[in-house]
Amino acid sequence: MKIAVVGTGYVGLVVGACLAETGNDVVCVDVDERKIRGLRRGRVPIYEPGLDELVQRNQTEKRLVFSTALSRATRDSEVIFIAVGTPPGEDGSADVQHVLTATRQLARAINGYTVVAIKSTVPVGTAERVRDVIRHETRHPFSVVSNPEFLKQGSAVEDFLKPDRVVIGADDARARELMRALYAPFTRTGAPIVTMDCASAELSKYAANAMLATRVSFMNEIANVCEHFGANVDDVRRVVASDRRIGPSFLFPGIGYGGSCFPKDVQALVQSARKDGYRFRILEAVEAVNSSQKRRLFEKMLEVLGSLDGKQIAIWGLSFKPRTDDMREAPSITMIEALLEAGATVVAYDPQAQRSARAIFGSRITLAGRSYDALKGADALGILTEWNEFREPDFSRMRSLMRAPVIFDGRNLFDVAQMRDNGFTYYSIGR
Repeated sequence: MKIAVVGTGYVGLVVGACLAETGNDVVCVDVDERKIRGLRRGRVPIYEPGLDELVQRNQTEKRLVFSTALSRATRDSEVIFIAVGTPPGEDGSADVQHVLTATRQLARAINGYTVVAIKSTVPVGTAERVRDVIRHETRHPFSVVSNPEFLKQGSAVEDFLKPDRVVIGADDARARELMRALYAPFTRTGAPIVTMDCASAELSKYAANAMLATRVSFMNEIANVCEHFGANVDDVRRVVASDRRIGPSFLFPGIGYGGSCFPKDVQALVQSARKDGYRFRILEAVEAVNSSQKRRLFEKMLEVLGSLDGKQIAIWGLSFKPRTDDMREAPSITMIEALLEAGATVVAYDPQAQRSARAIFGSRITLAGRSYDALKGADALGILTEWNEFREPDFSRMRSLMRAPVIFDGRNLFDVAQMRDNGFTYYSIGR
């Protein structure tokens, strides 16, 4: 098929590259000329495992091209994916102005039956608004489809190529069958293609992310209760996870969730419900718990070390999760800002998020080139992201580099008894 993808962020790039991988002719469009120039030269602006190779291979085969000319790219496309950003407004609700602007422009260019598929995470009712905009701009036949993405940063390529499910919200059979054909190569192993109305599809993305965020905040509350009662959250988690009705996913306690999806989607669902006269009390609590959990490790550090003024604190991990360079809403931002406000000096290391950290903190923190470099002369270490390279470090080397062998582990990477045997004063979450 001939496909256009409007937007070359995390979602748009992955969608475009993966669809090209199955033989489709794909044009990815963006208004950012500098980004498009870089992509044409093979420079992928984000870190996502496997994406560089996918982009390079499909560009070489001329199945994937990048353009700033929206009208030209969408004119002959059978399917146009909208994958632009929907940033939160001041009240937390999703701002769909970029979706509607892109819709207006592409609607003027289509010259035959076209499916417009909304990949962006949008509030319920957006598909209808998109349909109204297109209807106002063209007399050509078209269909609007809600096709939410369920991509996890750090495994987005794998998630698209081997999805758990594909959701298609469509109000006519022609669009449903075209989308089924497009996704058929990715669902050969039996992953379901679930069809429904557009409103249900739009809500399904929010519901899934809200449920996962709820599990995270619930387990963090359990961890905090464990600390009060002297219980071990690892033991509690194993019992809970062994229940087949619950399962083990998203039950690891820590210092809160971040990223581009969970915070934004939880806030957007709360606001959407509120505007329609419903108060989503569970998600309000999820938000509140997550906000306080991001300060949990700092508060432990303040309690143990007393004044942090003049202390040098090492940080391992800046991205909101491993296998990404994304620091949007990352707990590390809350932690580091609190440390700086308390008068501490921060020396931080992350395998991929150094550039993102520099953009956020500038010269207010020192960025180390290697993990061990961050430890030199440190009064304590805070572990904020569970990168694999942090899981089995040289503890003797760590102890020799640090001024004081004190670790505050926000991701429970190490065994409590092991750390005691290695000569560390060790604090974790819920243990």
